[in-house]
Amino acid sequence: MTEGQTLRIHRSNSPDTLFRGFKIATMLESSELENAQPDLPCALNPTNYGTIEKGTLAVTDGVIDWIVPESETPQVPADVEIIEGAGKWLTPGLIDCHTHLVYGGDRASEWEARLGGQSYQAIAKAGGGILSSVRATRAASEDELVESATKRLMYLLSEGVTTIEIKSGYGLDLENEIKMLRAANRVGAENRVDVFSTLLSAHAVPPEFAQRPDDYVTLICEEIIPTAKDECHAVDAFCESIAFSVEQTKRVLMTGKDCGLSIKVHAEQLTHTGIAAEVAKMGGLSADHLEFLTAADCAVLAEHGTVATLLPGAFFCLQETQKPPLEALRNHHVPIAIATDCNPGSSPVVSILTIGNMACNLFGMTPEETLKGMTRNAALALGLNDRGVIKPGAIADFAVWDVASPGEIFYQIGANPCVDVFKNGKRSRSWVAHEQR
Repeated sequence: MTEGQTLRIHRSNSPDTLFRGFKIATMLESSELENAQPDLPCALNPTNYGTIEKGTLAVTDGVIDWIVPESETPQVPADVEIIEGAGKWLTPGLIDCHTHLVYGGDRASEWEARLGGQSYQAIAKAGGGILSSVRATRAASEDELVESATKRLMYLLSEGVTTIEIKSGYGLDLENEIKMLRAANRVGAENRVDVFSTLLSAHAVPPEFAQRPDDYVTLICEEIIPTAKDECHAVDAFCESIAFSVEQTKRVLMTGKDCGLSIKVHAEQLTHTGIAAEVAKMGGLSADHLEFLTAADCAVLAEHGTVATLLPGAFFCLQETQKPPLEALRNHHVPIAIATDCNPGSSPVVSILTIGNMACNLFGMTPEETLKGMTRNAALALGLNDRGVIKPGAIADFAVWDVASPGEIFYQIGANPCVDVFKNGKRSRSWVAHEQR
């Protein structure tokens, strides 16, 4: 049975909810649609967001059950909830696959310093940067971290986000790294959003290990990862001249892998280290940032199925000039994800739609590539195969948009055309609460 044919299967005559009268951007590829039954292609546009121009979608137990053209909507019992689209666009819920949403304090003063001519690297070496956030995060309680992160999360939920990755990395010791992970998981549980939590203890060398980075890496590998593994899904590391070497990074990530966790890496942001290709060979889910990635690196990412996660917010806020090699990524068919990198220093951005506009205007991505980067490719970057597209069997996470075409989602800077959000087929209460403020 082909993916195209599954669009016509009716698995339940009594679904929980019908979504009727929507234009549906399935985000399915041409190859996933081309084998559909003969009368279906007239309703599907596989070269343009995998569009169903007028469709009805059924949800049962939080999962997409079936999809048909609106004209073929079957009779369902009177008690089935019907959500009328009135021609609005329905897309998969957005996935923000790289954030540092949980942290204490802020770094507005450092932003002013950068505007005054100081570099990100110079501020970090002077004890600012990540270490200033470490001091504030260590001083904050778990409840305080949850409260501040929830405020930031609400902006993302209002723009259609239904799944989010949240990293630790501002604790840099066992107690505070676990505190951050627990806060991240509480943020998800208390706000009906799926959180993919990532241990980023290898974010910076903490003050107590100054000049002893290898000793800190030993602490990460022998104590922090084994103790924190049940609180997270993945291990990440920042490989850069101001952070950790290639060998230190590989040691951390291999330990995470040996503990049964997925691995990711902050790579090739400020210089080229070669770590992106190394982590791809290790089976890494994604390599993130990538301004200094090479064409040869792209070939390795493609070979091993590692996602390239681009972070235009950091590129913009740090006023970088070296862009990720978009054409090489395209030529090698590397899946490209886009994320906010929401953090207190290099990307204090809580608008995924603004990030989408940046991906288009700064990096030259198309709106369709960008939406794919925040749906199906973002899911791949988190190792998730149950979301990011609209098809039978996928989780029923949706964003509804009052736009003429999906490209308009990222068109207006500062606008939010998202008019509804559904999590597991149910209207998101967190989204409604935010909109009512």
